[in-house]
Amino acid sequence: MKYRKPTKAIITDAGCASRFLPITKTIPKAMLPIGAKPIMQLVVEECVSAGIREIIIVATAEGKPIYEDYFYNAAIKIKKQLASQGKDDRYAPINALMNLPKITVIEQDPAYPYGNGSPIASARKFINEDEAFVVLYSDDVVFGASDVKTLIETYEHHPEAKAVIIAQEMPTEVLNKYGVIRLADEAKMTLHDIVEKPNIEDAPSNLTSYGRYLLTPEVFQYLDPLNTGLDNELWTVDAITRMVEDGDVIVEKTQGKWLTTGDPKSYALAQLQYTMDHEDYADDIKKAIATQ
Repeated sequence: MKYRKPTKAIITDAGCASRFLPITKTIPKAMLPIGAKPIMQLVVEECVSAGIREIIIVATAEGKPIYEDYFYNAAIKIKKQLASQGKDDRYAPINALMNLPKITVIEQDPAYPYGNGSPIASARKFINEDEAFVVLYSDDVVFGASDVKTLIETYEHHPEAKAVIIAQEMPTEVLNKYGVIRLADEAKMTLHDIVEKPNIEDAPSNLTSYGRYLLTPEVFQYLDPLNTGLDNELWTVDAITRMVEDGDVIVEKTQGKWLTTGDPKSYALAQLQYTMDHEDYADDIKKAIATQ
């Protein structure tokens, strides 16, 4: 069966982010700022730039009202105060936020086991039987391109594919930290499987997988609470690998630069990358670093 190209995205942030405690006991990890925007907004904007028209954010019970306030609250009191001070231009970022496409925030189904596949399964009712969709993990940010755009364009060239996943080439010495892709056919760039954190000498390639996927509704038959894997968790990668049994899963290299924000060091590096790319004080930061 061929599915309609995606117009919907599922973005997940349903973990406890223990590496960022104590701040994440109060706010979701993806609400940590990069520049003047939270990580989640950067991920949403990646979707918007690719033409996605509806976004489903899957959060924890505690995180759900925080995301709803951020994406739904127009902060009229702030608008009026800025207007009274002659600073209307400072409201522009909020106005842009309020003009984003439809965003729905849901809580991860507590009946599902722990695992990065459970937030996706929790959003099942928002996906029609005849449409493909994209999935993004909110702790992955991409600079210089939209992986969502790449996913959709690749799917348009391979409409028979069961899924499309994005990969980034990484240095050999760090391959034991990631899920590494084994290709079934290098010429066609089709997936065989993904090897989680292999010994460096056993890594099947230098292509690492991260949280940017285009999936078809067939994935939901594998994202079942009974299909837990390592550590009794429900893994997206396991479901994607099972889909290989039914047809091609296409691997596409990112056209940008992927950085994770999943731990404090990686978050700091992503923050620095954003500053170098977007802020008018980037040269001041470079000078400050050079004098250390």
